[in-house]
Amino acid sequence: MQTILIQLDTDNQASIFDRVVAIDSGVAQIFSCAAVTPETVTALVHGAIFTRGPADLKHTAIFIGGSSAAAGEALQKKVLKAFFGPLRVSVMMDSNGCNTTAAAAIATARKHMPLTNVPATVLGATGPVGLRAAELLAAEGAQVTLVSRTQDRAKAAAETIRERVPQAIVVAGAAADAQENEALCRGAEVVVAAGAAGACLLSQGALQRLPGLKLAIDLNAVPPLGLADVSANDKGVTHHGVLCYGALGVGGLKMKVHRQCVASLFEASDRVLDTQAIYEVARRTAGITT
Repeated sequence: MQTILIQLDTDNQASIFDRVVAIDSGVAQIFSCAAVTPETVTALVHGAIFTRGPADLKHTAIFIGGSSAAAGEALQKKVLKAFFGPLRVSVMMDSNGCNTTAAAAIATARKHMPLTNVPATVLGATGPVGLRAAELLAAEGAQVTLVSRTQDRAKAAAETIRERVPQAIVVAGAAADAQENEALCRGAEVVVAAGAAGACLLSQGALQRLPGLKLAIDLNAVPPLGLADVSANDKGVTHHGVLCYGALGVGGLKMKVHRQCVASLFEASDRVLDTQAIYEVARRTAGITT
């Protein structure tokens, strides 16, 4: 029986990127649906679960994508509500690559050092990738500072993480420019930059001015880069005594995680690959065993 991945995309056009990765993951058939909303998704889900017997539903899976992580999460909730009894299929949510990118970034950090009680700063922490990177750092036991352009947004993000990770140690900070970002990175051992494409969050020479910083990860590949001292291609390169990864340096692991997650959807009919589940795949892929 052929594997079928039903791509539910919240944008007006379904992502070509996600379709290519699905093919490279070994999926036989992809049914792409665009402009999907919580109001229209139930009928699509029923079409997936009523066409094969319960024992064969593991050959069908759902991938939720699009440019908005919030829209993807809302769609996922509706999809899961449409299942009942044994009539269900596995689901993965990775709108705009938010979960696979964050998972790859934090697994990269964890591969180099234990994160328990480590002070870490996430710049651009209220965006889809930054929020999830901060959540995963908190789940690893790090002491996380979330930085956004406004204090209200940073506080809201911190509260969201506390709801998802009850033991989280998170504080909120606001920064209007690179100089203020740098001030909020003082004392950090890990810095993750997850701002908008083309937004420089730490200026040239900042890594030299941050004593104690051990690891810097920049997830922006569009010039100007998020961390001016880090190249997009950096993969475990040391600059000014700091181990550095650029967006492309993390991207190799991100793509492996994405493909492995899609392939794993067809191993059972009841998997839900969300932020934490995808991070577990990233940890295994990165060779983290503790």
